[in-house]
Amino acid sequence: MTRLGMTASRSALTALLVFAAMPATVLAGDLSRYRDFQLGTNLSAVAKQAGTSPSEAKAIHRRPALIQELEWRPQPLGPSSQRESAQEVVFSFYEGELFRIAVNYDQYEIEGLTVDDIVEAISATYGLAAKTPSPAKTAQEPYGDQEEILARWQDPQYRFDLIRSTYRPGFKLVGVLKRLEAPAQAAILEATRLDIQDAPQRDAERMAREEETERARLSNSRLLNKPKFRP
Repeated sequence: MTRLGMTASRSALTALLVFAAMPATVLAGDLSRYRDFQLGTNLSAVAKQAGTSPSEAKAIHRRPALIQELEWRPQPLGPSSQRESAQEVVFSFYEGELFRIAVNYDQYEIEGLTVDDIVEAISATYGLAAKTPSPAKTAQEPYGDQEEILARWQDPQYRFDLIRSTYRPGFKLVGVLKRLEAPAQAAILEATRLDIQDAPQRDAERMAREEETERARLSNSRLLNKPKFRP
């Protein structure tokens, strides 16, 4: 091999080793956002971007921390007839700060696409994906569905997972702000525990209100019907 060839080979090898040693965050895209929505943004700003009002957000839990959700259905820009692949986006807030973005894809708009097709498209935005080993990690959903994590994009602050339900067709992309993920999950678990603990009292209070409402209705009906009653 000529000296020139040896020099070129050394340079290529050095470049390859440097590239291999680069952290994943260098190779990744901007994982802090989905489209123009930035994780960590407050509710008012997200609602404005989505073209809605903060009052449209649903309070999922109020104690021990305020957990809210805001739904958004993307629409194609301009007069284009092209449909949106994202059917619905759910923004979740912990004490008014956006900590989770869940993108539910329209099963008809992605019909026929393979997992590799979807991973490839997402990787164009977020960089190389780290596929989970088989069997994939699963997450328990509120209604008992098991969810399979197919691919993951992450850096020290943010993470996006491509997820498929094991019971229902379709895919979704979930992004989280890591620093708020644990406190939000802890708050949700505690809120669920408190709800279960207080359920008997809430049920009793509800029944008392319903009974009082019914008594008031019957009393009003009596006032109307008694004078005109004819046996």
